[in-house]
Amino acid sequence: MGRMLAWPAMRRLCILLAIAAVPALANPAAPGATLAVDVTLAPKKVHEECARVEAGESRRYHWKSDAPVDFNIHYHRGDDVFFPVKRDGMRGDGGTFKARTGEDYCWMWTARGAPAKVEGLIAK
Repeated sequence: MGRMLAWPAMRRLCILLAIAAVPALANPAAPGATLAVDVTLAPKKVHEECARVEAGESRRYHWKSDAPVDFNIHYHRGDDVFFPVKRDGMRGDGGTFKARTGEDYCWMWTARGAPAKVEGLIAK
């Protein structure tokens, strides 16, 4: 019969794998990465895709939704939040965003009173 990994060793392995995954989930996408959006939001719930964009760089984006959503592109500095783009009650939008300052920017969608299916792309 094969040997099983002892419980303490298996538990340590699971903890190490979980710790290793956390930075990948918390960090913005690598510069130049294409971000695909395909999400269904419950009412009042949000979804965001974040990426590092340096001053003078641009990102093309487009998205559509089957219900109105609030949309913005924002970044944080300490406790302050800045919104270079902010639109309410939209079913779609797109264009080219050009960063004035190098920041970790987030494209964010918030469902209004109904569930919303949002699909789109953010690319360099």
